[in-house]
Amino acid sequence: MLKTRGDRAPVAITIAGSDSGGGAGIQADLKTFAALGVHGATAITCVTAQNTYSVTAIECLKPEIVREQIRQVAEDMGIDAGKTGMLYTAEIIRAVAEETSKYSFPLVVDPVMVAKSGAPLLKPEAEEALEKNLLPVAKVVTPNKFEAERLAKMEIRDIEDAKRAAERIHALGPEAVVVKGGHLESAEESVDILYYRDEYKIFSAPRIYTKNTHGTGCSFSAAIAAHLAKGEDIVSAVKLAKEFITEAIKFGLNIGRGAGPVNPMAHLYREAERYRVLRNVMKAKKILESAPNIARLVPEVGMNIAMALPYADSADDIAAIPGRLVRVFDGVKAVSEPEFGASSHLARYLIEIMKYDVRKRAAINLRYSEDVLRVLREKGLRISFYNRAEEPEEIKRIEGMTIPWGVRQAIGRVGGAPDVIYHMGDVGKEPMIVVFGEDAISLAKLAATIANKIG
Repeated sequence: MLKTRGDRAPVAITIAGSDSGGGAGIQADLKTFAALGVHGATAITCVTAQNTYSVTAIECLKPEIVREQIRQVAEDMGIDAGKTGMLYTAEIIRAVAEETSKYSFPLVVDPVMVAKSGAPLLKPEAEEALEKNLLPVAKVVTPNKFEAERLAKMEIRDIEDAKRAAERIHALGPEAVVVKGGHLESAEESVDILYYRDEYKIFSAPRIYTKNTHGTGCSFSAAIAAHLAKGEDIVSAVKLAKEFITEAIKFGLNIGRGAGPVNPMAHLYREAERYRVLRNVMKAKKILESAPNIARLVPEVGMNIAMALPYADSADDIAAIPGRLVRVFDGVKAVSEPEFGASSHLARYLIEIMKYDVRKRAAINLRYSEDVLRVLREKGLRISFYNRAEEPEEIKRIEGMTIPWGVRQAIGRVGGAPDVIYHMGDVGKEPMIVVFGEDAISLAKLAATIANKIG
């Protein structure tokens, strides 16, 4: 839902090029705006023919057409914030600088110079126009390491160099500078440096090792613009944008033969799924509570059933039943209604197995029994196991690491993500079967069928 400012939704405009592959440029910006609850408007500067590994053609619009797109949006809808991406020519840069200066909205400048594939996206003679015409009207400028080196005319090797470069770029006129640290290869974390009002702010996140980073800069600058459009100050906008792009990179899309795109919609998809996941686990609970003989499948520690949001990365993204399902005569009864964060046990299984098969978003734990395994085999399910006696001491010493290790062992045994993983227990640990599926309801129905067969 769009959050309104006054009596209308916030509007952000992206002034950038079109990416035919949909991973960067206008396309990435609009996805980002939508995910953050801002209406996105566009002023297209150039059309590119590109995919995940190359840019084969560029055709730019006349500067007056770019200028007119900005003017029409501003005069009708109003603009709360804007961002620039690929501008390519000095003439377009000057037109954008002149037109945006007529309005009061904050402008985020992403000084796009080179595509992920290495293709130039800014003509060499346009760099002077970028520095002299556009940077002085920018609220925030967001260069990566290589762009910052060219703008600051210095080499950047570490965070201290990035700070000095930010100061030099700030001297060119923008109100704030963010030197992005994604390309500082020596760092274990991705560290962005914000220089604003003579102070440095450091924003860091764990480095994510992935090739799917196409559109990172576009989405990051668009996220800053979106938060400015919603009324956030510069520091808050950059902080929130850093969190947003970290998630978008983490759940990037593995498509194409080159650098796959980041996923700006990951945040939106997860939020949209929360209600559906809770409802699914709720219905699964009712199926289990009404199934005859289901008590035969309940382990001594109790039974639980869980379902994860897309892109889950913690127990808080996984719904389960607090206190589990307990035996009541021949049946089971839930101690409470489903909640997110209610099962660290099944959450650890799901988070690990979803790294190998994103469709396996649900899990149920069952009492270990050869009869249960026989029925699961008859159903054609892929079964694997791990041996807790083989667990390395360094894994045992770390709380919560046994299950991820066990899942990896089970996957290695069958060469892929199994439908069922079991273990035979250890000292103080009950043997257990965990069954995976696409949703909780289908697993509850499967459990009811197993209970009927072995009953």
